[in-house]
Amino acid sequence: MQKNSGIGGQAVIEGIMMRNGGNYSIAARKPDGEIALVVRPYRSVIPGETVWKIPLLRGVVSFIDSLVVGVSSLMWSADQAVEEDETEEGGKAPAEKTEEQKAKEERQWKWLMTGTVIFSVCFSVVLFMLLPYWIAGLLRRVIPSGVVVNFVEAILRLAIFLLYMFLISRMKDIQTVFAYHGAEHKCINCIEHDLDLTVENVMKSSRQHRRCGTSFLLIVICISIITFLILGLFDIKSRLWRLLWRLILIPVIAGVSYELLRYAGCHEGGIIDQLVKPGLALQKLVTREPDEKECEVAITAVEAVFDWKAWQGKQEA
Repeated sequence: MQKNSGIGGQAVIEGIMMRNGGNYSIAARKPDGEIALVVRPYRSVIPGETVWKIPLLRGVVSFIDSLVVGVSSLMWSADQAVEEDETEEGGKAPAEKTEEQKAKEERQWKWLMTGTVIFSVCFSVVLFMLLPYWIAGLLRRVIPSGVVVNFVEAILRLAIFLLYMFLISRMKDIQTVFAYHGAEHKCINCIEHDLDLTVENVMKSSRQHRRCGTSFLLIVICISIITFLILGLFDIKSRLWRLLWRLILIPVIAGVSYELLRYAGCHEGGIIDQLVKPGLALQKLVTREPDEKECEVAITAVEAVFDWKAWQGKQEA
């Protein structure tokens, strides 16, 4: 059985974010070819260890944490390209900022990040939850059965999700991000199959991984389909209550999905292997084969926060 290293991450602009324990790193390839690297402490939105011992709740917290760290990492990676451009255009490095300017920018950064996270959550809820509900709701005038209407809503939700994934995968600027996404998976697979973390070994590792966030999103969609089909059996007459139940159940669905993904990431064989296949198949759409330079960036991010030699038991005495 494949081991679970516990590390995870995401692709950013021209780079990778990797998280392990109490730290996360971001490595990005700058326009001049150098690799920029930063290591930051990981702070959960809910501090303490207690929440991570509570099933379902830890899934919701993990999802929010991933959004916060992900947005922060994306902004940092974008800054690397912006700073380089500013230096080249002006012919000189920008002037040193005062403490007051730094404090102001930090406040603006926090507000921007908070707004981006809130927008991302609202956008996802509207696109994947409320839009299918609204479209399917138009059928209630001609179809009395709540189960049938909810089934149509389920098909619409899955179709919108797959169409969204397909469309973003066709965007030219996203292709590089997906290549780094593949490099992230390859690094983790390389380590968890007890191979030395070298460019050669990373290149030949699989770009599909069971604990991928894309698989989590697919599980969320599937669990929501089952949940709302069951909800249709109660034939709730009030349109407001049907909408409220969908919103109320979102954290529960996210929590259940997290637990399933967590279990599947640590177990193999039987029905588990069959259940993870759709998620692994979807990863072929949102990952690309990276080149050696992209793998180098991913390795840099991993080694900044994870001692893979010690974890594999290969640390020299």
